[in-house]
Amino acid sequence: MLSSLLDRPVVLRRAALASLVANVGIVCTGGLVRLTGSGLGCPTWPRCTEQSYVTTQAMGHHGIIEFGNRTLTFVLGLIAVVALLAAWRQRRRVPGLLAAAVWMMAGIAGQGVLGGITVRMALNPWTVMAHFLASMLLIALAYVFWHRTRDVPPRWTAPAAIRTAGILVTAVSAVVLVLGTIVTGSGPHSGDTKAARTGFDPATVSQLHGDAVFVLVGLTLAMWLGLRALGAPLRVTRAAGLLLLVELGQGVVGFVQYFTGLPWPVVLLHMLGACLVWTATLGLLLSVTPRKEPARQPAPVYEGHSEASTA
Repeated sequence: MLSSLLDRPVVLRRAALASLVANVGIVCTGGLVRLTGSGLGCPTWPRCTEQSYVTTQAMGHHGIIEFGNRTLTFVLGLIAVVALLAAWRQRRRVPGLLAAAVWMMAGIAGQGVLGGITVRMALNPWTVMAHFLASMLLIALAYVFWHRTRDVPPRWTAPAAIRTAGILVTAVSAVVLVLGTIVTGSGPHSGDTKAARTGFDPATVSQLHGDAVFVLVGLTLAMWLGLRALGAPLRVTRAAGLLLLVELGQGVVGFVQYFTGLPWPVVLLHMLGACLVWTATLGLLLSVTPRKEPARQPAPVYEGHSEASTA
């Protein structure tokens, strides 16, 4: 019963999508931990306290928030296990899928350890940055995994200049993420009142981050116009348009949080926006990147029947 369920392409697609959504979700819950000052709600790892693996009444709401985020890691792992089993069962139908699922499992395990190191280092800003960027890498793996499970129309062979532009947009998007973590590590939301900061001037690094965002928006706009001029398929042009819209929305949220003194609900929305910009960037990159199509499996022939006899 279970094996037949895992053999269904729809189960694989839904498990892959659930993994992507869960990876984005845990970034947001991790942001909630930091923004509410609950980063050391569980002051050690892998235990929550020296005597308990779970939060205690003495830890208050900070312990509940931090332990809740840790618990979600197990949910994420469970989804990844289902995706891995489905990918293994369907490995011949979609080549390369199993490797992506294995990398996702390894990444989740590594991210858990990195989170523990972050706690044990009392929320050192550089390990917090690494923890966030590792989540971005996991989101990329989950997105590629989900993308490979989808039924896509025949691929458009993009000109070399467009493929290069897609790579450039992705690289700049990654730079924006890195600079965003430096802004966060320099600002007031440290996760705990005793946590260290980078020592950089918040206004200066915010300006640098904003400049990189303007470059990203400009490149995306140029790519969207170029795709339209080339008569690219609508789905490819839409991928560029979607990224541009998400970037503009994220820019508005960024300006609002900056000029309103970084209220934590707006900062949390900005973190969600960062995940959406990153996934939209990956969507555009994959839409212009050639991929070897998997060999189609022959239709099954049952005893006494054939394709000709059923036509």
